[in-house]
Amino acid sequence: MMLPPKLGVFLLVGFCLTFQVSAEDLLSPAKRDIAMQLVSSAENASLDWRKQYAYIEDIDDDRGYTAGLIGFTSANGDMLDVVARYTKRRAANPLAQYLPALKTLAEEESSAHTGLDPDFVRAWKRAASDPAFRVAQEQILTDQYLEPAVRQAKEDGLSTLGQFIYYDALVMHGPGNQREAFGGIRAAAKAVAKTPAQGGNEKAWLNAFLDARVIIMQEEKAHEDTSRVELEQRRFLREGNYSLSPPLRWRTNDEDFMIDR
Repeated sequence: MMLPPKLGVFLLVGFCLTFQVSAEDLLSPAKRDIAMQLVSSAENASLDWRKQYAYIEDIDDDRGYTAGLIGFTSANGDMLDVVARYTKRRAANPLAQYLPALKTLAEEESSAHTGLDPDFVRAWKRAASDPAFRVAQEQILTDQYLEPAVRQAKEDGLSTLGQFIYYDALVMHGPGNQREAFGGIRAAAKAVAKTPAQGGNEKAWLNAFLDARVIIMQEEKAHEDTSRVELEQRRFLREGNYSLSPPLRWRTNDEDFMIDR
């Protein structure tokens, strides 16, 4: 996922403290930008991921409001983390007043809008014009999703494509070891295949992981469309594009997309 130029310099310094970022790493600016476009195509039917800071709606998936770059949710706690990080950077902001309500909703894992309506959506969109809010979204995305995905993929001996496949699963299903979370999906795959780090074949492992993920997607409200897996990630896998290098062509949610360079 590539950051806006000024933000990228700031944040990538932090990345290097944890990872040695190679040209083929999903944390490198070029690959990061590709990852952002791929997720945005599936989540928002657009490659212009920078327009998604202001996105917010309830998609009726039992997770409350879904908003921002990767769909932070009010029921699962990462939306709370974004607003808390934003408020730490800028105390006087349109969203600070909603921190108590977001904390309660996250603790209860509630999809309700209690304490948020009627003005929360308007406040989120207003905050999206603030660079500090955009930085907060980028930081939580990196801390909770991108870095953990890359770390686990490297431990499993995976390529850049594998890093992205893990990242996209984390974005949709969240961290944790429950059956429907990333850890549960990975555990289901391990029951039938070995990771490359265990001496397995990467293609076989990733197909097993995607098989396990599709089962969960088909059970989840609002995630029944598996095209981001079947017509995107498996296509790259069939093509042997383990470096996730352009040109990339795929189809998701009944739309065709391309990254040519």
